[in-house]
Amino acid sequence: MNKILDFLKHPVKKLRNRSNGRFIKTHTSLDDEQFLKAYFKRIFHRELNLDNPQTFDEKLQWLKLYDRNPKYVIQSDKYLVRNFVKETVGEKYLIPLLGVWDNPEEIDFNLLPNEFVLKCNHNSGKGMYICKNKQILNNSDIQTIKSNLQKGLDEDYFLQGREWPYKNIPRKIVAEEYLGNGDGTGIIDYKFFCFNGSPKCLLIATNRAFDVRFDYFDIDLNPLPFEQGGKRGFYKPGIIKNYDEMISVAKTLSKGIPHVRIDLYNVDGKIYFGEMTFFDSSGFALFKPEKWDYVFGEWLTLPNR
Repeated sequence: MNKILDFLKHPVKKLRNRSNGRFIKTHTSLDDEQFLKAYFKRIFHRELNLDNPQTFDEKLQWLKLYDRNPKYVIQSDKYLVRNFVKETVGEKYLIPLLGVWDNPEEIDFNLLPNEFVLKCNHNSGKGMYICKNKQILNNSDIQTIKSNLQKGLDEDYFLQGREWPYKNIPRKIVAEEYLGNGDGTGIIDYKFFCFNGSPKCLLIATNRAFDVRFDYFDIDLNPLPFEQGGKRGFYKPGIIKNYDEMISVAKTLSKGIPHVRIDLYNVDGKIYFGEMTFFDSSGFALFKPEKWDYVFGEWLTLPNR
């Protein structure tokens, strides 16, 4: 108990942007339950109810502690999940792989195409490099990229929100083809919130290259009046090519899982898999208005312990 009180009284050593799902990395002496209770109280200003959780954010903390299916480790691994996607919905949904390495010094930039993406397989963005024109890179640039990738590899992402699947992922660097939309704003992310194989809500993230905006919709693309994880952009999706196919992919990948967010891209009707996220914003992003935290909570049926 003294450890928890100390955590609440003292300044956070490292606070990351919650919109990008990055959180504190400190007080490693707390066990998982102590940490989650302390940090939940710090964010929501109330106690975490693990005995009878009601909100989405509470239930995500419960899932961290009590739903530890080893398959989630593979599905959270941005490299190994590719086999799961291939076997479940088909290889055609995978972004083409350019390479995978254990060490950034192993990367031969001469063998990479002019456009590519480098990222770590175990975290959420640290070390990532998006290259749109390799020709402008000099030796100093390449060394900086490698240094940042090493920092990404060294990051213990598990400690930031105690999302246990990340704890034992064998850390690697992955290179994939760059997906662009031609206007420089970055491609649109389609993030399906799925509950036991049923997509209930879609988050569309736009303008990632400059000032990312998050807009939520029901599965029929009707806008939902709340914010969570970032500012609304009041985006109007219009007709999305092969949208029914996107829903089908999300349903298939999420089957049998109490909750998972399935991230997809859609480039002129060609659908690509992004990632599977079991703990959206690590369960620490505020809903505005708060009632939507309870709506999502009603959608999430917890498994038996």
